[in-house]
Amino acid sequence: MIPFLDLPTQHRALEDELVAVFREALENAAFIGGASVEGFEAAFADFCRADYCVGVNSGTDALRFALLAAGIGPGHKVITVPNTFIATTEAISQTGATPVFVDIDEKTYNMDPGKLSDYLQAGDNAKQVKAVLPVHLYGQPADMDAISEIASKFGLMVFEDACQAHGAQYFSKVDNAWKTAGTIGSAAAFSFYPGKNLGACGEGGAVTTNDEKMAKTCRMLRDHGQAKKYHHDLEGYNGRLDAIQAGILRVKLGHLADWTEKRRQNAQTYTHRLNAIDGLITPHEPDWVKAVYHLYVIRIKARDQLQAYLSDKGIATALHYPVPLHLQKAYAGMGYKPGDFPVAEKVAEEILSLPMFPELTEEQIDTVCEEIKSFIASQ
Repeated sequence: MIPFLDLPTQHRALEDELVAVFREALENAAFIGGASVEGFEAAFADFCRADYCVGVNSGTDALRFALLAAGIGPGHKVITVPNTFIATTEAISQTGATPVFVDIDEKTYNMDPGKLSDYLQAGDNAKQVKAVLPVHLYGQPADMDAISEIASKFGLMVFEDACQAHGAQYFSKVDNAWKTAGTIGSAAAFSFYPGKNLGACGEGGAVTTNDEKMAKTCRMLRDHGQAKKYHHDLEGYNGRLDAIQAGILRVKLGHLADWTEKRRQNAQTYTHRLNAIDGLITPHEPDWVKAVYHLYVIRIKARDQLQAYLSDKGIATALHYPVPLHLQKAYAGMGYKPGDFPVAEKVAEEILSLPMFPELTEEQIDTVCEEIKSFIASQ
């Protein structure tokens, strides 16, 4: 059996350090906030090369708090993509704003800057738009220079959904420098859901930003709007990162660079084995990004048949994401219909996520690739 993700192996290697975090919390009775959270925030800000990090309860909270801190709310629209997890649009809706979609680039699966420009220039579309929220899908940064340039022309803020992109790099031609996901827009959101490249043993998230005021507001939003205890400057939420999860994340953060390199090596091995197969599309990584391969996603027309075949062979796979958001029942009232975003819809029918984790062995990758080749040969 080849699992899709192998967290038990990762945790066994770190067991002593992780158990020590729990024991320290028990001894100090410091479960909410405090030195553990502050220490992780400082370490993660440094890792991202951001000025500020605000630990929160989830990636969804991180997105929502960043948007709220920027003043986004009822009557506003935020542009994003339809091929993402619903948390992206939930965060927009929960501010009172309305999510709207633009289609994606067929090679990168990220927001297509040309489609963004077309949308904003059409009729009165730009009127209520306040922000653009690209998603660094599967751990690969979107084309942030192009998106930021278009947004600037229309006076829009840019936020990053970096929930899958811990440590991903983007070369900005504007700045002539490599930048880390989480420092390219006004603010960014990260998720520390257990299966993420940097995952907690529970829920967790963070906002990163270089804007001091935004960081301060996010800190209040996560803690019932408190500037200090029992002094509420605004109405907030209970969205705090707990100390045990912060401690676990700080332990894991020390290993993240090595894990990322292993993911990139695994991706290269997959691509080398699969790249020449007719009818199969491997991930496209432009030379201006260094993806962190939260997921390794191939495309094939006989996706469902391949997934069933691999399952029969003891190989676990997954779909991220089989139904674009504009076709979900939750958004039926928005008036979208099949065909509105043809690239996202086409890709959604063909994508398949293969096993990907740092501990994945070359032998396991070879097995997966050989079984894929066997399936294609049998068609």
